[in-house]
Amino acid sequence: MKILSNLLPYVILFFCMIGCSNQETFDMLIKNGQIADGTGQPIFTGDIGINADTIAAVGNLENAKGRQEIDATGLTVAPGFINMLSWATESLIVDGKSESDIRQGVTLEVMGEGWSMGPLNDEMRQLEQSSQKDVKYRIEWTTLGEYLEFLEKRGIAPNVASFVGATTLRVHELGEANRPPTPAELENMKALAKTAMEEGAMGIGSSLIYAPAFYADTEELIELCKVASAHDGMYISHMRSEGDYWLEAIDELIRIAKEANIPAEIYHLKAGGKDNWGKWESAIAKIDSARAAGLQITTDMYNYTAGATGLDASMPPWVQEGGYGKWAERLQDPAIRKKVIEEMKAKGDGWENLYFAAGSPEKLILNDFRNDSLRHLTGKTLGEVARIRGTSPEETAIDLVVQDSSRVGTVYFLMSEENVKKQIALPYMSFGSDAGSLAPVKPFTNSSPHPRAYGNVARLLGKYVRDEKVIPLEEAVYKLSGLPASNLKIKKRGALATGNYADLAIFDANTIIDKATFDEPHQFAEGMVHVFVNGDQVLKNGEHTGATPGRVVRGPGWKGNN
Repeated sequence: MKILSNLLPYVILFFCMIGCSNQETFDMLIKNGQIADGTGQPIFTGDIGINADTIAAVGNLENAKGRQEIDATGLTVAPGFINMLSWATESLIVDGKSESDIRQGVTLEVMGEGWSMGPLNDEMRQLEQSSQKDVKYRIEWTTLGEYLEFLEKRGIAPNVASFVGATTLRVHELGEANRPPTPAELENMKALAKTAMEEGAMGIGSSLIYAPAFYADTEELIELCKVASAHDGMYISHMRSEGDYWLEAIDELIRIAKEANIPAEIYHLKAGGKDNWGKWESAIAKIDSARAAGLQITTDMYNYTAGATGLDASMPPWVQEGGYGKWAERLQDPAIRKKVIEEMKAKGDGWENLYFAAGSPEKLILNDFRNDSLRHLTGKTLGEVARIRGTSPEETAIDLVVQDSSRVGTVYFLMSEENVKKQIALPYMSFGSDAGSLAPVKPFTNSSPHPRAYGNVARLLGKYVRDEKVIPLEEAVYKLSGLPASNLKIKKRGALATGNYADLAIFDANTIIDKATFDEPHQFAEGMVHVFVNGDQVLKNGEHTGATPGRVVRGPGWKGNN
């Protein structure tokens, strides 16, 4: 008995050690959340432990402790959301907090719709520097990879990634000329694409309704996409048409995917113009057929019936050849001006005429001017401005482009609400804002952005998921996280799984909603409570913490060490 008595303290210590080892301690413990893990599987109640920048555990962690803890009872815990079409290229330079997107749970901004921030040559750099509007910055990079690293070093709240722009590659070698590249120029474009892929670009991005991108033929795009394919990247495109030639444009994208042996995504899938709304079934049949044949064709969208671009999308590409200077010069020639007006009034002959597709100048809202003297027109329709000036809508559009020394930012009402809902339900649909990430402060308030900049994700989760029940919440979360991460071949992001980076969006599914409108766009969405990026909390109880832990996320062709 004496021996047992002497051993008793050691036995107690042994069992205490066993018990203590079961009580894990995490840097951050999120308890009792409704976990939508990004895979599309049913939501379950559970806990998440985070250590440093990594998810260390997911499940029942009732015996665990956290150096910091969040009680997520009644809240949905999801992977951070991926914005598949971001134009935060400049806004992040001015304000790295990325508030309009962080307040919706967006933790990765994917850029590069046709134009990317590299590679640049001296002429391109000078032109970009001189054409800056309210957002002023010094261009301190040459390649796309250098730009992304510049953002990371500067300090940004979200992670960033980018496609390399087919337009950028073309301008680098041809300027804004309307001709095919010479064999030597094409080889140079391909070499630049290869460098970008090795720097971590996600693939090739195009925007084919705009000059000078419009001047590229299908064969040129195939050759560039072969380079991306060799580096396991993808092709993503604002197609040559989203209206009168929509079906033909889908055929072109499918051909590029097949001949370049590359996955392809359609940017902001839509049928623009009432005459084209009925093409929806035929368009989806083409995509589904290509997918059934083994091609990886996917899509993304913004959740509104209006798009936003410029008045350049209302004028024929031939008048824009050579860049803005030549365009403005031609518009002041009476004979050319007359011809442009005639073409604006008709269906585009081989080009996408958004003015004609909108059906009325009352469906064009002017939302972004360069010159202070014209900013009083912000938020007015083209029809209103035409009446104020006593000129036709076509003449007014031409005058504004010349007077503002810009393409003039414009919102076009083009789409059907019924089709928007059908698109959301597509199994291969992701989401992109097609906008910057802003805040209701200058210089951002100098323009009136499309409300999608402040509300695209929240509108999906509030209006279409909760209120209209177009798709279940777990499916929406998957389409905002796991699906785009898989399409981009991003590792360790897009799902709440042990070993993944700790990018999280924690929100109230009962209250999340977009507040931005076309009349008052500078309004943050509501309902996002906490957001983490790489384990750092950037949103706490609905307020930005000021943290800027964002990193460059690189594609599978990256030749770096990580």
